[in-house]
Amino acid sequence: MPKSNLYLRLFVEYLSPLRTRTLLLVLLIFTTIGLQVLNPQIIRYFIDAAVSVGTSDGRTANLAAAALLFLGGSLVLQALSVISIYVSEDVGWRATNKLREDLTRHCLKLDMTFHHRHKPGEMIERIDGDVAAIAIFFSQFVIRIVGNLLLVIGILIVLLWTDWRISAALLVYTVVALFVILRMRRLAIPREVAAQETNSQLFGFLEEYISGTEDIRASGAVPFVLRKLFTYSRDRLDANYRSAMVHVVMGNLWNFFYTLGHIVALAAGFLLFRQNMLTIGSVYLVIHYTDMILNPLDQITQQVQTFQKAAAGMERVYQLRDRQSTIAPSTLNNPTRSDDQKLGIGPIGVGFENVTFGYRPEEPVLQNISFTLPAGHVLGLLGRTGSGKTTLTRLLYRLYEPQEGTLWFTPSTETTGWVGDMKKGDGEKRQASILKADRINANTLSLDVLRSRIGIVTQDVQLFRGTVRDNISLFDPNVTDEQIASVIQELGLAQWIAKLDQGLDTELASGGSNLSAGEGQLLAFARVFLQDPALVILDEASSRLDPVTEGLIEQAVDTLLTNRTGIIVAHRLGTVERADDIMILEDGRIKEMGERTVLIRDTNSQFHSLLQTGLADLLT
Repeated sequence: MPKSNLYLRLFVEYLSPLRTRTLLLVLLIFTTIGLQVLNPQIIRYFIDAAVSVGTSDGRTANLAAAALLFLGGSLVLQALSVISIYVSEDVGWRATNKLREDLTRHCLKLDMTFHHRHKPGEMIERIDGDVAAIAIFFSQFVIRIVGNLLLVIGILIVLLWTDWRISAALLVYTVVALFVILRMRRLAIPREVAAQETNSQLFGFLEEYISGTEDIRASGAVPFVLRKLFTYSRDRLDANYRSAMVHVVMGNLWNFFYTLGHIVALAAGFLLFRQNMLTIGSVYLVIHYTDMILNPLDQITQQVQTFQKAAAGMERVYQLRDRQSTIAPSTLNNPTRSDDQKLGIGPIGVGFENVTFGYRPEEPVLQNISFTLPAGHVLGLLGRTGSGKTTLTRLLYRLYEPQEGTLWFTPSTETTGWVGDMKKGDGEKRQASILKADRINANTLSLDVLRSRIGIVTQDVQLFRGTVRDNISLFDPNVTDEQIASVIQELGLAQWIAKLDQGLDTELASGGSNLSAGEGQLLAFARVFLQDPALVILDEASSRLDPVTEGLIEQAVDTLLTNRTGIIVAHRLGTVERADDIMILEDGRIKEMGERTVLIRDTNSQFHSLLQTGLADLLT
């Protein structure tokens, strides 16, 4: 997209909702420009009238009236200038706050592939740093660039009435100066973009390694981190140096044009006065208007750096906004939502059909996975680290798009189906009653509906700065205390909540650092239970238990899986005993699958061997 269209798109999209304030700002600008052009005319009249008084041809009363009019106009001009700046700042920050909100919402909707490639520090710089530069541009552009350009045009028109030759000379001077400034801007913007990019990379590096300080110290990686910091800092210095050099050149050019403008004004005024073509007051007017032209050009030049940062920010912002999720478009926008209604209520069945996926297409993590989990059943998912267990659950939650194959769901009315498409001897199969016509392709479901029907509890629970109530409800004001109390009571957590200092009002530190890992998982169970999902995924959610909370978590797991479909990424034998069916993954493929009771009785099954030797042998 051409840069001019980019700027226009930004103005139209974010200033249109603020049209009333924008129109008020335009009115204030034109009024202040009119007063700035008018006041020197009063001074010219005052000077010429004073000269006439000296020759007994003028009236002293007119001098007093002109002086009072000038003072009054100056006071009004100052007041309107202050109001203009306030309105301009208000419009700028309102518009860019909306932009910041839209960017955050867009990033939250992008698939996880994007978030793995871009560090949090980089995203902070994009959403906050770039938008802050645009906010300054918004708030100052109209006042200091558009307003000053209009002022220059107004001055040139007035000077045309005074003497067309002076007006023509200053017009040529203004056009040449602006042409040079604009040419320099084209050279400066790419360097400013590069400088901001190095800032993002440095901040992303700092965020990543500061959060891992303990591991860095424990592994003796401090020298490595310092070398990386030096590399990023050096790149940032080089990029900012190149950007700053352009600004130095622009500053020197401005000093040249400033001096040249004064020479033109003084020489023209002197020559025309000697030829009796201008009065003393008119000469003053020419010099004053020339200085008024130079000052706006000076401010425009000073704003070029702000414009460079804003222009670079706009490009980076729209690069981010134009980034599309790899999730199928039909998932992101399903106009009819008919399949959302078909999903119904209650537990749902799950199916994978020839699914292949890799975080890098050339390195598949899951290969040709096919299985069916009937509604209301619990699947125990086993496998060594890196076998694809967590990846499978992420695909169900639509965090990634499989390269091949189909994911589908069935309504709660269907209760039987294939446990898996395994060869004879890999486990007993049950007769399927699920027809293809009953399957709902995951791509036809809206993300909001799909994710509202799936609840996930992972090993690493994300807790936020806020109260226990906030962390259970995820800051949803529509969730009442009665709903939270009901969930807590049903999960058997009432006594544990009561032991906290202030119950539900207990403040949690960022990341839940004042809770144990087990206590954090208890809040995660309450959070998911409040959602009332149809499918529950427990991704090694009981692998970090402490003795105090182990019993509570076991009870919470039992309650959460009641009348729901479940997938348990198993870590403990006690958790696997809850499963109706077992799937063992190996190198991204289904090694074994079947009913748990059948596999236990089958002495040739791998699951039977695990029960004899211990589950830990598989998971290490």
